[in-house]
Amino acid sequence: MCSHYQTLKDAELLLKKFGASKPAPIGKYDMWPRYQGVFVRRPPEHDAGDEAVPEREAVPGRWGLISASTRPDALAGAEKLSTFNARDDRVANAFTFRNAWHRAQHCIIPADAIFEPDWRSGKAVATRFTRADGAPLGIAGLWDRYRDADGAWHNSYTMLTINADEDPLFRDYHQPNKEKRMVVILPEGAYGDWLTASAEQSRDFLAPFPSDKLIATPMT
Repeated sequence: MCSHYQTLKDAELLLKKFGASKPAPIGKYDMWPRYQGVFVRRPPEHDAGDEAVPEREAVPGRWGLISASTRPDALAGAEKLSTFNARDDRVANAFTFRNAWHRAQHCIIPADAIFEPDWRSGKAVATRFTRADGAPLGIAGLWDRYRDADGAWHNSYTMLTINADEDPLFRDYHQPNKEKRMVVILPEGAYGDWLTASAEQSRDFLAPFPSDKLIATPMT
């Protein structure tokens, strides 16, 4: 799982690396659950045939998905839930995520780095994970929108996670004797396919990123 990441310092990378034609304001660099961050998606209007609609757009949203099925009077409760990660083995049926999953509302969360705790010393040591080649990470996620009590719509997103018990790198992180999880980091060549994939194709992308292409740096 991931509860801390760093978004892009350079907003121009949203265009250069992720193809978002209208970069959104980046906001906070250090991201924690419930902060307003940025994600990249295929615009919902794209399939309407309007040539003016770009292939991809960068959108501000809440990190911690809130389902479109959430009633405004239930919003306060939904905002307290830990929905910044979505487990691959529960995402299809969980109330919070199932709407976005079955509608294939795929997104990519751009990041300079993610953080995970290393407990091998007996205490948590925050560890920063980056790509070895210096390129930004593209994390597979889902997005949805929800309506507040005033009728205004807001965007939100979550990161997809998979089991990491056998991963050469991420199996060493998080508390011992507990299941290890890792976010789904997409290869650059898969960005377009992920954003346009159908719901039936979604699981084809839920695979570990090669561990030799990542660098883990303890923050000590």
